[in-house]
Amino acid sequence: MTPLKRFYNLLKLDKKDIYQIIFYAAFSGLISLSLPLGVQAIVNFIQGGQISISWIVLIIIVTLGVALVGILTLMQLRITENLQQKIFIRSSFEFAYRLPKLSFNALYDKYPPEVANRFFDTLTIQKGTSKLLLDFTTALLQVSLGLILLSLYHPFFIIFGVLLVGILYIIFKFSFQEGLNTSLKESTFKYKVAYWLQEIARNKNTFGRKSNFDFSLNKNDKLVNNYVSFREKHFNVIKRQFSQLILYKVFITAGLLSVGGFLVLSQKMNIGQFVAAEIIILLIINSVEKIIIGLETLYDVLTAVEKIGVVTDLEIQEDFKSNKSDLFENEITLETEEMSYRYPDNDIDIIKKVSLKILPSEKVFITGNNNSGKTTLVRLLSGFLIPSSGTLYANDNIIKKSDNGCYKDRIGVVMQDDTLFEGTLLENLTFNNPYIQGEDIKWALNAVGLTTIVKRLPMGLETQINPDGRQLTRSVIQKIMIARAIITRPKILFLEEPTISMDTESAQKITDFLVSPQNNWTVIVSSVDQYWEKTCDRLIEMNNGEIVNDIKITGNA
Repeated sequence: MTPLKRFYNLLKLDKKDIYQIIFYAAFSGLISLSLPLGVQAIVNFIQGGQISISWIVLIIIVTLGVALVGILTLMQLRITENLQQKIFIRSSFEFAYRLPKLSFNALYDKYPPEVANRFFDTLTIQKGTSKLLLDFTTALLQVSLGLILLSLYHPFFIIFGVLLVGILYIIFKFSFQEGLNTSLKESTFKYKVAYWLQEIARNKNTFGRKSNFDFSLNKNDKLVNNYVSFREKHFNVIKRQFSQLILYKVFITAGLLSVGGFLVLSQKMNIGQFVAAEIIILLIINSVEKIIIGLETLYDVLTAVEKIGVVTDLEIQEDFKSNKSDLFENEITLETEEMSYRYPDNDIDIIKKVSLKILPSEKVFITGNNNSGKTTLVRLLSGFLIPSSGTLYANDNIIKKSDNGCYKDRIGVVMQDDTLFEGTLLENLTFNNPYIQGEDIKWALNAVGLTTIVKRLPMGLETQINPDGRQLTRSVIQKIMIARAIITRPKILFLEEPTISMDTESAQKITDFLVSPQNNWTVIVSSVDQYWEKTCDRLIEMNNGEIVNDIKITGNA
């Protein structure tokens, strides 16, 4: 989809507002162009050398016309302000809705916070769209109506109109696409600079050392140079367009003054008509200038729309609720049949035709060397990755997109890259889920040994957590993650290295609780901690994407 098409679709959502702006612009343009006619009549009265009531009435009408144009502009500002607010609200909810649902493949080679930065282009769309609707619509209507009005004075002005349209067409035809392309390139490097600054901030301790500090500055210098280079190329397009406008203005001004003077001297126009025509011509030239200068804003808006389109075009995993509301209400049996998975940039499967069955309440320990596929298998079983081939069943039903959301509601997950978000500790645990009671919270905190720690916090559960939980230790963060996963008492727990940052005693206590027979959930865990092998009742060993061992461990759990 082209940037222009995206922009059109954006404006189509607010057709009524756009039509109102155009209506007010047209009305304002008519009034503005009628003012020269009033000036013409006033000049004619002055030439008569007498003061009359008609002369005074015309002055009042012209003055009221100026005031009415101002009022109409104010009404347009109100509508565009509403439009700006709508754009911001829609964009924020579009991002909030899509970002959590982006598929793994869509984000495979991207950094999620950098993708989220695209939201800042909403501000450009807000301000730019407002300016375009106010200036462009008014300018285009004034040019069109002005040319029609001029043609009524003398046929010569029709040539002026044709020449004007031709000049505008040439400017757009031969430089618009180049201007848009350079604007897109410029924006690309702008985001690369912003992303690199984020990386510096995220790794400030690393880049604080002298040699690393120099590296960060040198890389920033290269990125900024690329940005400036494309910015300069874009400015050259704008400069060329404006230079063409200057030449056009000089030529037209000289030509119209000469021809207008000739028409007056040859008595084909009177002085009043000449003055009115010159006022209209100045309005038209100023309107054309607004259009040319406004191209910079148009480029910015189209670029911003395209950048946001990068996010809205990414594939999302739709979580529709299943019509079978009781599909996962009871205990869940998981089964795979010839299930394989291949990462987007890979030419071989990381999981190769895995077939297995996991019964309710089983405690399954998945082990293997690095890159053996154990973490990928856990993510496939949890529904966060979609198999490239083969099938995943739950209770003998294929887990489809229509069931995926319902399935995820019945499981608890702790992934290695999970972290805390900015909000209270209570919000991080419950997400304000109204079905979670106080007893559930106490039970989860006691289970992972967080009760004493929470009591020491300045505001307990209402303590504000910084992004990534920076004021907490990694061990405490992992405990919060486990408490978050078990607080809804899920049917299945999927765990990736859930206790790797804890001391041995704490890790073993939590492990014993999670695999305890009193908890009838299924546990599927991948870890390098061999204590899980001692406590689980089943071991699955992975190697090169295949199951090489699948054994029951008697006497455990």
